[in-house]
Amino acid sequence: MQHNIPVEKYGPLGETMAHAVSKCVHCGFCLPACPTYNVLNEEMDSPRGRIILMKSVLEGSIELEDAVLYIDRCLGCLGCVTACPSGVPYGELITPFRSFAQEHRRRPLVDRTMRSLMLATIPHPGRFRRAAGAARLARPLQAALPGKFQAMINLVPESPEPAFALPEVTPAEGVRRARVALLAGCVQQVISPQINRATLRVLARNGVEVVVPRHQACCGALAMHTGEMEMARRQGRRNLEAFQAASLADVDAILANAAGCGSGMKEYELIFRGTELEEQARKFTRRVQDVSQFLDALGLIEPAGNGATLKLAYHDACHLAHAQGITTAPRRLLEKIPNLTIVPIPEGELCCGSAGTYIIEQPEIAAQLGERKASHILSTGAQAVASGNIGCLVQIRSHLARLGGSVPVWHTMEVLERAYQG
Repeated sequence: MQHNIPVEKYGPLGETMAHAVSKCVHCGFCLPACPTYNVLNEEMDSPRGRIILMKSVLEGSIELEDAVLYIDRCLGCLGCVTACPSGVPYGELITPFRSFAQEHRRRPLVDRTMRSLMLATIPHPGRFRRAAGAARLARPLQAALPGKFQAMINLVPESPEPAFALPEVTPAEGVRRARVALLAGCVQQVISPQINRATLRVLARNGVEVVVPRHQACCGALAMHTGEMEMARRQGRRNLEAFQAASLADVDAILANAAGCGSGMKEYELIFRGTELEEQARKFTRRVQDVSQFLDALGLIEPAGNGATLKLAYHDACHLAHAQGITTAPRRLLEKIPNLTIVPIPEGELCCGSAGTYIIEQPEIAAQLGERKASHILSTGAQAVASGNIGCLVQIRSHLARLGGSVPVWHTMEVLERAYQG
C-alpha cells in the first residue's frame, strides 16, 4: 500500500509503522480471521480497515477521533498476522499507534479512572491481591456500577486462592539437564498461583533448575497494549536488568508460562527500537521461550499417567499461536500423556475475547466471543480444557459456567503435573 506518512514526525517507530502499512495489499484474507469482523461485520472493524484508518491518521488526512473507536475495538490477537499472505507485521503498527493515540486523545472520566486503577494494581501482585479483596466486598453493589467496573469485578474469583511464595531457586530432580529463569507473572500469581507451582514441579521433574529473579517486574504487555509506552519501557528495563544479571548469565532460556507475558517480552525489541537499549533488548528477546516450547525442544520425560482416559480440548491462546507461532509444541507435550486424546475446537483460531484488558474495556464484544468459544468447546464433548494463558483460562472458565458447563479448565502445565502425580 502506498502512503505519504511523514515518518520523521513519529520518532523511532515512525518508519516501523510506515513499513507495516506498506506491506498491506488490500487482499482481505485477514477479514475471516478477525474476531471483531466476525462479530460486527464492519470493514472498519477488520485489520484491513484499521490499517487504512491508521494510515490516514498518520498522513493527517483524517482526525484521530475518527479512528479511535475502531482501533480500541481491536483485540490485538494477531489472528490477521497468521492469515496474511503478504506478511503484514500488524503488531508493529497497532502497538506504536496506540501509544501515539494515547498521547493525543482525551478519554472520558470513567475510562480514565478505570485505566488508572488497572495500571496501578494489576501489574503489582500485592496491590492486585488487595484490590481483588475489595472487589469481592463490592459485589453486592456491582449492578449500580458502570459496565467496565462490573467487568473488573467479574475478573476476580469468588474465593481467593492462597498465595504461593515462589522459591528463588527450584533444583532439578536427578541429573540437571538445563537451567532457566522464569517470569512469575502478575495476574496469574493472584488468580491462579497453582499454575506457577505446577510449572516449577514439571520443570524440576524434567531435570530443569529454575531461578525466579527477585527484582523482576510485570512483562509490560498491559501497559504496551493500552498505549502506555513509557510505563512499558520502565517495566521492560527492569526486567532486562533482573534477567540479565551476572548470576543468570548461564541460563539456557528465559521462560514464560503465560502466552501474553512471553509475547510481551518478545516485543522489547520493538519498544526499545531507536533507544540505547535496542541491542540489549534484541539479545534478550532471542532468549525468551514459552515453557511448552522449551520442554518440547528439551524432550519431555513421559509421564506414567493414572490409567484413566481423558478427552481434552486444547485452546490455542492467540499470543502463543499467532504472536509467537507456537501451536504444535503444547500438543506434542500433552500427547505424551497415556490415554489422553486431544479434540479440535471449532473456530479454534479465533480469539476467546479475553485479550488482556479487552475483557474490561470492551465487555460486550468480549462476552460475545467468550460465549462463542465456550459453546464450541461444549460441542466437542471434551471432559476438560487446556490452554497456555491465564486470561484465556479465566474467560473460558467464566463462560462455560454461564452456559451450565462443568468442564474443568487447566493450564497445560497443570495437566502435565496431574499426569506425573498419577
